[in-house]
Amino acid sequence: MPETIPSLDPVFRPRSVAVVGASRSRDSIGYAILHNLLLGEFQGPIYPVNPKAEVVHSLRCYPSVDAIPDPVDLAVITVPKVLVEGTVEAALAKGVRGLVVITAGFGETGEEGRAAEQALRARVRAVGGRMVGPNCMGVINTEDDIRLNATFAPTPARTGSIGFVSQSGALGVAILNQAHALGIGFTQFVSVGNRADVSGNDLLMRWENDDATRVIAMYLESFGNPRRFTELARRISRKKPILVVKSGRTEEGARAASSHTGSLAGRDITVSAFLRQCGVIRANSIAEMFDIAMALDRCPLPAGNRVGVVTNAGGPAIMATDACVNLGLHMADLDPATVERLRAALPAEASTNNPVDMIASAYAPNYRECVAAVLDDPNVDMAIVIHVRPLPVNPTDVLDAIHEAAAEHPEKPVVAVIMATEEFHESLKGKHTPVPVYPFPESAALALAKLSDHAAWRRRPEDTEIPRFDVDREAAARELESVESGYLASGAAFRVLQAYGIPVVSGKAVPDVDGVRAAARELGFPVVVKAEVAGGAHKSDVGAVAVDLRTPEELDAALARMDGGLERAGLAAAGYVVQQFAAGGHEVIYGVSHDRRFGPLLMFGLGGKYVEVFQDVRFALPPLTRTEAREVVLSIRGRKLLQGVRGDKPLDTDHLAEVLLRLAQLVDDHPRIRELDINPFLAAPDPGAAKALDVRIRVGDPAVEATP
Repeated sequence: MPETIPSLDPVFRPRSVAVVGASRSRDSIGYAILHNLLLGEFQGPIYPVNPKAEVVHSLRCYPSVDAIPDPVDLAVITVPKVLVEGTVEAALAKGVRGLVVITAGFGETGEEGRAAEQALRARVRAVGGRMVGPNCMGVINTEDDIRLNATFAPTPARTGSIGFVSQSGALGVAILNQAHALGIGFTQFVSVGNRADVSGNDLLMRWENDDATRVIAMYLESFGNPRRFTELARRISRKKPILVVKSGRTEEGARAASSHTGSLAGRDITVSAFLRQCGVIRANSIAEMFDIAMALDRCPLPAGNRVGVVTNAGGPAIMATDACVNLGLHMADLDPATVERLRAALPAEASTNNPVDMIASAYAPNYRECVAAVLDDPNVDMAIVIHVRPLPVNPTDVLDAIHEAAAEHPEKPVVAVIMATEEFHESLKGKHTPVPVYPFPESAALALAKLSDHAAWRRRPEDTEIPRFDVDREAAARELESVESGYLASGAAFRVLQAYGIPVVSGKAVPDVDGVRAAARELGFPVVVKAEVAGGAHKSDVGAVAVDLRTPEELDAALARMDGGLERAGLAAAGYVVQQFAAGGHEVIYGVSHDRRFGPLLMFGLGGKYVEVFQDVRFALPPLTRTEAREVVLSIRGRKLLQGVRGDKPLDTDHLAEVLLRLAQLVDDHPRIRELDINPFLAAPDPGAAKALDVRIRVGDPAVEATP
């Protein structure tokens, strides 16, 4: 498939355009596209094609593409589905190398439609052409020397710095409407439809080195080639931000996973992990996307995560502070010199700490002075400025004052929260304000948090090396092949971990209670006893585990309780595992589940029997670099437990990251592993004391079994 940027020029930089299916009917797509090309002042000849008309929109109309006497670069096709194949053939024979197929009824309709779509793609690619669609809304290029609006959207795109790709045509119309209202402009806008040829990955490559495109935004319903997206996004996101809205957040796998990891790893978590590792910014909704896009478009990236808040009302400032802290931003500690400067400029009743509350009597000059003072502070990386309108103050004057102060610090992002009347916000519609304006503090805080996160990603040293460890791959394979499908016995599962250098607790697998007693004497008390339970049930759920047994009498009593609990659950022990009792440190969990599209998914977090209650886990997709593995370990909410609190020694988090890397290598080497839980893994300050206390591994056929 052609991947060079010039191959898309016939679509985005055509010298001439034919509209095949142009119409005089105002309620038709063919009319709307021709109208938009004319209204947008396309800088080249436009050729309407319709065998039933001689003139459309005051332009001479041609009965077919091959009847056009001059060369044509781009053909926009809106004819009925039954005519599309012949129209494409005629266009390609004419020498057209750019196609936008608006017509629906292809891959989205079923097998027959998919076959027709694939045939179109093969024909276009065979001659080196490029095709957007089918089933799309069209394309826009706002460059002055092009001015191409080959869409049927009622709202034109403003010129700006965002390259936008939408997988939904209908939603693309709404996005253009809202963007115009917010004063957001585009370099190019593409509705890719079924992505038969031109995909989001193609557009990433096109915009990667386009200086005019400062931000890439994408609305996606699915990933066509996730691995290629990963490669591109990791590289491009270090040059410019990529902002994605991915629909389908609540979709889950069709079958209920029996592992802790599977039950915690829904499809959306997989997507979030995937995007996070690529450095992509994710928005949860279209509204969030616009909030974030405004900041990315108009603000610089901050040097750190310290935020200053300037306000004329305490309530919104508290809301902003809560939102900032919850999103991982740090409320800046103002320099004493800044505090003195604020005191000199404000009434005695004002608060000169962060947030700076100028009180309701603040006018535009107060905003100008106080915002400037906060931005001058070396402890402040960015600012939120809030205005709640008292009757005598014009919010437009306040916004002008904020703009003036922000202009003096072009290296620091500033966002404004103007809590004014609807009339004020209506007055801003269609205007590109230098400082993004939000109606509520939470939206402003989210925008700054995403800016801060992306800046941190860009500052992170680039690490591309994937560690490989010296392991006994053959020994692990022998254990994994001992079961055709289903769960490995505990002993085999532990030996798989040992083959990959993952430390495990000392223990023995035995067939019956006599073996339990003998193993306990051999290992030495205290011990842990676990019954092997068929079907992969969690041992703690059915009373099949007993810990810290210190005497033979305690052991016998525990075995009796275990036997009774299993009987009440309708189960029976298929053997036992006896282990040395290990204490100290903290329990964490490692896990693996599988996604049909993305492959294996790794998990790390706080472990033990309450893992699904607290759900303090983080996911990642292999392969991982050391930097990524450390970030996974240190990004859980309970990371302070790992770093040592209240006199506890810090755990060796580098060793925890190494275990994750070894697990990544294990699942890469052995795709038959479908689910894996190491829970708990005892994390300790001394790596020599860290070990897996329990493990469950399920194997299957990767060709037929995966989470939908």
